[in-house]
Parts: sequence; structure tokens; C-alpha cells
Amino acid sequence: MMSEALLEAAKALREALSAGVRGLVEREALAQMVALAAVAEEHVLVIGPPGTAKSEAVRRIAGAVNARYFEYLLGRFTEPSEIFGPIDLRRLKEGVVETETAGMLPEAEFAFLDEVFRASTAILNTLLGILNERVFRRGHSVIHCPLRVCVGASNALPEDESLAAFADRFLVRIFVDPVPDPRLEELLEGGWAISRCNGRAPRAAAGVGDVETVSAAARDADLTWVRPHLAHALRLLRGAGIVLSDRRAVKSQRLVAAAAALAGRTRPTDADLWPLVLVVPTREQQSLARECLGGVLAQSENTTLPAAAEEASRGPLARATRIAAAGREALRLRPADAEQVEDWCLRLEGIAREIDAGFAPEAMPLDLAEVRAGIVAALRELPVREMAGAAYP
Repeated sequence: MMSEALLEAAKALREALSAGVRGLVEREALAQMVALAAVAEEHVLVIGPPGTAKSEAVRRIAGAVNARYFEYLLGRFTEPSEIFGPIDLRRLKEGVVETETAGMLPEAEFAFLDEVFRASTAILNTLLGILNERVFRRGHSVIHCPLRVCVGASNALPEDESLAAFADRFLVRIFVDPVPDPRLEELLEGGWAISRCNGRAPRAAAGVGDVETVSAAARDADLTWVRPHLAHALRLLRGAGIVLSDRRAVKSQRLVAAAAALAGRTRPTDADLWPLVLVVPTREQQSLARECLGGVLAQSENTTLPAAAEEASRGPLARATRIAAAGREALRLRPADAEQVEDWCLRLEGIAREIDAGFAPEAMPLDLAEVRAGIVAALRELPVREMAGAAYP
């Protein structure tokens, strides 16, 4: 029964995430990694310059699963009441210190805290209890929080040792950069589309219940087969000088199990080891980890999180899965308006070129070959694109 429920929930989340990341240029992987962390019930630290759509990616995923969402920009003078809620004055008159938490962080399921390391010590200490135990304590208030994932954002990793200890509570590390030059047209188009809909998130295609179904499957996952492979990968990292704390090594299993569950599997395989890279603390070490784990990560793939699996592993199978998903989506969105057909054909040709540049015909995965054949057939159906279709035998 769990297997059938898992497959249905994973399918619902796959469709929700696909809709949620549409138009997010260079942030698809970030959004999918947030979804992975939400299933694993772990937290995410995103490092990158301001204005790189970090909050938009988190907001999209929260909206895609209809989750209660809290977002705030922290500063040196931010008061605890701005994050956790004000003191209940009626109860205070009775000598009881309680907090009105409605609409605040203690009642959120997804949260985004920008400039998280600028918060005061009072806020950080309270946050630790919420992040570690999912419990909010303040005065007489003791509230069990429904928080699935908190995403903290900053321009850089903290150098202060006390802040570094707080940062370690965020298991997943993601590093982002501004959109590169070749994709600026897509950025402008996507940004314009977002502004036209006033920043509204896509209508929810799944629910938090689906996230919990997949999360439950991850908690019950059988890691017996994959655990030796994970231990081997950790030894390779140590050999390269990348030593994860015991806590981070143990918790990496939660991400591996979550990746498998999101792909509809109750038993993780070596295809699900790619989240280990996200546990590595610094950008330089993550780059080194991909190199020394090349053989281990070669089988990485995930149909629900294709961009995340590719970004983490840089493996060929993960890349094939992501391109195949993009091809199927493009074929599905064939325009009825003749004026848009030309742009649609250019998009198909770009996908076909990426396939041919990355995969020899004899080494091309079957799923990707089928998508390529569909693209060629679609191009040949259109008289104005006969020459383009002929270019792809």
C-alpha cells in the first residue's frame, strides 16, 4: 500500500515541481534541492550575491505544495517579535508571558530567512531550538513547529566561530551566481513574466500531505544495500582531504533516502548518492568532491529532481534525465499560434543540439533517444522547418 501511495505522491510532487520551476532561469536546481530538503526535513543554506532569485525559488516551491510560508529579511536591529510574533498583552496582564505566533515563523511549514547571519543572538538562540527540535520556546510558550525546511541565505559563509556553529545546523549547502551571459534573454523573459503576474506563485499542484507521504517513505527506507557505497564515498572524500563531521555524515543518509523516495523508490541505490555533494560545506570542497567521486556519481539520476541531480553530480545519466525532461516538456507545449511556432522550433533545435553534443548515438540512453526522435518528427512536420528537420537524421 505504501508503494502505491508513494508513487502517487511522488508523481504529484514531480508535476508540482515542474510547474513551480517554470521560468526560473539557473535556479531550477536550487528549487529542487529545497524540495529534497523538505522531504528529508533538513535545512538549507544558500550562499550568493543579492538579487539572484534565492527567495523566489523557495517561494515557488512553497506555493507549489500549498505550504504555509514565512519570509523575512533579518538585520542587526530585527526584534524577536518580528520573527516569532508579539507578546500576548492580555495574558501578560495575568502574569503569563505567551507569544501570538499566528502567521509567524513558529507556524510556518516552509521558511526563508534572508541575511540570516545578521540576526541578533536572541533570535539565533531561539532559532536553534526551532531548527534542531522543531520546538519554539519563549516565556511560557512551548510550541511544536510544523517546519519542514528553513532556508537561510547570505552573501558569504560566516568567519565568526560562533556563527559557523550555527551555520552547521543547515545540512544542505548551495552556492549560486548571477545568470550567465548566454541565458540573459531567458532571464529577461522570465522576469517579465513574473512581474506581469505580480509575483504570484503557480497554483498548487500538490499538497503538504504529498510531501509527508514521501517523507514517511524516506524515513522507512531500507539503506542496507546503499550504505556500503555511501561509506566508500565518505572514505574517498577523506582521502581528498574533505572530512565531514560525524553528524553531517550520518544525516547525509536522510538526503539519500529522500532522493530515492522522490523518485518513487523505497530502497535507495547508487543513483541516489548525489546529495552527498550538497553536504560538503564549502564551494571549493564541493567542486573537489565532484572530481573525486566521479565514478561513484556516474549513475546519478532523478526523474523528479533532474536539475538538482545533474548540478550535484555532474554525471552523464543525470544530464540525460534532465534533457529528456526538458524535451518532453517542450514537445508538450507545442503552440497553437502560428507566430509562436518559430520560437518553439528554435527551442526544440537547441535541445536536439545539446543531445547530439553530449551523447554519441551508440551511448545515448533509450529515454533520451526517444525524446530526440520525437523532436525530429515534430520539426519535420512543419514545412517552414524542413531544412532544420533534415539536419537531424
